[in-house]
Amino acid sequence: MTSSETSVTNLLYRYAEYMDSGDLEGAAALFRHARIRSLDGELDESGILAFWRERVIIYADGTPRTKHVITNPIVEVDERAGTASCRSYYTVFQKVSDLPIRAVICGRYHDEFERVGGIWRFTYRDYSLADLPGDLSLHCRGWNGSGFSPLHDSEGEGLDRAGVP
Repeated sequence: MTSSETSVTNLLYRYAEYMDSGDLEGAAALFRHARIRSLDGELDESGILAFWRERVIIYADGTPRTKHVITNPIVEVDERAGTASCRSYYTVFQKVSDLPIRAVICGRYHDEFERVGGIWRFTYRDYSLADLPGDLSLHCRGWNGSGFSPLHDSEGEGLDRAGVP
């Protein structure tokens, strides 16, 4: 039988696996029962999927050409209540074309979980703790060097990667 701590950390790693394989729908499904705190407010499963579809650049091989490395998980489990929390670090590496592999962002996840029918699932993720953003221009549309620019003009028309209508 898998321990609760292993089940919780496996959810962290499954998220990384889905994102790195370009399976945005699979990653979003992990948050079906969760609230997600973002810089733009609170999101649910459909909101985070829409954000990723709009922002994450998927290359010809069907992936974002990334490796999400999640480390230092500090897991606290309340077996009686069927709840858990985890604080962890992440570093996203990316390798595109002839450029060297590079870390494009480092930050933290603060997550909460619940056990339902013996299965652990996310109930909350703080997605706003990007401590060391680097050059995300080849990973996310709309990255302007210090944050995200709108991908739509004032009339709602789409902009291309350079922000030009």
